Amino acid sequence: MKKNSKKHILLLSASGGLLICLISLYLSRNALLRSIVDKRTSHIEQTHGLRIHYDNLEMNGLNEIILEGLSVVPEQRDTLLTLTSTRVKLNFWKLLSRKIKIRYVAADGITLAFTKRDSVANYDFLFRKKPEYLTRKSPQTAPQTNYAERINKILNLCYGFMPENGQLNNICITERKNNNFVSLTLPSFIIKENHFQSVITIQEDSLAQHWIANGELHQHYNSLKATLYSSDSLKVSIPYITRRYGAKITFDTLSYSLTKEIGSSKQVYLKGKARVNGLDVFHRALSPEIIHLDRGQLCYEMNINGHSFELDSTTIVDFNKLQFHPYLRAEKEKGNWHFTAAVNKSWFPADDLFSSLPKGLFSNLEGIKTSGELAYHFLLDIDFAQLDSLKLESELKEKDFHIISYGATSLSKMSDEFIYTAYENGVPVRTFPIGPSCKHFTPLDSISPILRMSVMQSEDGAFFYHRGFLPDALREALIYDLQVKRFARGGSTITMQLVKNVFLNRNKNFARKLEEALIVWLIENERLTSKERMYEVYLNIVEWGPLVYGIQEASAYYFKKRPSQLTTEESIFLASIIPKPKHFRSSFAEGGQLKENMEGYYKLIAKRLAQQGVISEIEADSIRPDIQVTGDARNSLAGEKPESSSPTAEEQ
Repeated sequence: MKKNSKKHILLLSASGGLLICLISLYLSRNALLRSIVDKRTSHIEQTHGLRIHYDNLEMNGLNEIILEGLSVVPEQRDTLLTLTSTRVKLNFWKLLSRKIKIRYVAADGITLAFTKRDSVANYDFLFRKKPEYLTRKSPQTAPQTNYAERINKILNLCYGFMPENGQLNNICITERKNNNFVSLTLPSFIIKENHFQSVITIQEDSLAQHWIANGELHQHYNSLKATLYSSDSLKVSIPYITRRYGAKITFDTLSYSLTKEIGSSKQVYLKGKARVNGLDVFHRALSPEIIHLDRGQLCYEMNINGHSFELDSTTIVDFNKLQFHPYLRAEKEKGNWHFTAAVNKSWFPADDLFSSLPKGLFSNLEGIKTSGELAYHFLLDIDFAQLDSLKLESELKEKDFHIISYGATSLSKMSDEFIYTAYENGVPVRTFPIGPSCKHFTPLDSISPILRMSVMQSEDGAFFYHRGFLPDALREALIYDLQVKRFARGGSTITMQLVKNVFLNRNKNFARKLEEALIVWLIENERLTSKERMYEVYLNIVEWGPLVYGIQEASAYYFKKRPSQLTTEESIFLASIIPKPKHFRSSFAEGGQLKENMEGYYKLIAKRLAQQGVISEIEADSIRPDIQVTGDARNSLAGEKPESSSPTAEEQ
């Protein structure tokens, strides 16, 4: 009995002690909370040069936190953040397991103000270099990043902060730079039973917009849905980017959804949908015209594991009438990235492609009508640990394909005489006809065969045999560009150069390459212009010096000869300067002779000429970089200002 009594006494004592501890913790919870928060804010203040103040911070019960009078002020800067009051209810049981899950939030008077005057901004602390003691790395090798784990933590944090119910009043976010400003105001943001809705007012300088945002938030299902549209008949216009980037983006509606799932091997699976209607985009780097997309939709499935990201091939991209399944994968192993991208589109109506091209992005193809079917295959595989193993495949197949009618531009115009305009930096500098009416025009059979073959072997030796593209040349150019980390080679064929100059030279922008590829395919596949005529046009428009266009002007400018009179050495020289015609003087030494480093190029082209049977092996062995400049180019080599080769009135 005594033993049992002692046990009861010990148990009661322990229970009493525990109860006293719990009561003490409960009574001191506010002091403990403020101590933890003050320690953390003190560290942030020292690290970033901020002053963080609050009037009141306390707990109501065990799971409700109240914060009042918060302000964040960078040192010697304008106030960045103010908060009148907020009340947050947390999930108590999740809190015990050190996880944050917000059940309810109420906030009032949230003001976030980004201000910049001249070069001083109240947010520049975000971009300052951290003190050395914070960035000093451990001598031990850092473990490789686990992308699935990182993404999962970020999304868990985001979903944890999504309450089932709540109300945020008087939210204002502003950006001000000197005399310009943008403000985003939400009078009330209400979340009720996982559904939210709010009216958003955007003020940019003197222009105002009113948007409506609504959607669903589900912590339990790890899902989010949101839709944004204008409250009136106007489009939603994205603020700030016009002033900052010279771009403009507007749309009718934008919707997005995201759901997260965890696989058995701790992979993260992301599924969702992004949809936009009535999208208009403008930026000169994309197109000189406004790009319009009636309807675009992405239904995506993304797989993320420890070392890779993968956009599954079940992903569907829809824009206008076209639908396809892209595949993307990025994997990092031993510090090197390995990227793979693929698209395989089986047979579909050809006109679905051309009628789906965004208006304003492909100006020459707008309105084109086609019949038949197309199929497309694309593969790009880049292993940065082995760049030479790079794979590049691109093939557009056709079945019973025909052009019913051209759109804005006649793609067969090169077959007949046409007016050509040469541009420099988007400015027209020469306009002349490509045909017999121009006195500087030279028919192909009146040009030296050696010159014709020299240029071809230098620029595109397989011109008469390919269909507009040389995949191997493009692959080699891409490998070299990646090795030197800049755009150094283009891999363009003569057809591609022609299309760029005849159809696209006014629009030097990102979209031009895509339009160039489509026009090249149409011209070559439909044989809209013969190879002979294309080469004739090329030799009559190619630039061979400052304002020197075409082989007749080039022959006279350098050698005072006609194109039929050029020697092998002169022909090889003219072929050598096509890539950089304005810098032809860099090929010459001070005495007016060609530099010694030209010898390798001369030997290469001479060898190819012999292989083509244009000259003999003996002649090829005797070729040396030795020419005499006798035309007006001689004045330029002597340092005099070159005479203009602008056309006379007879050329027009």
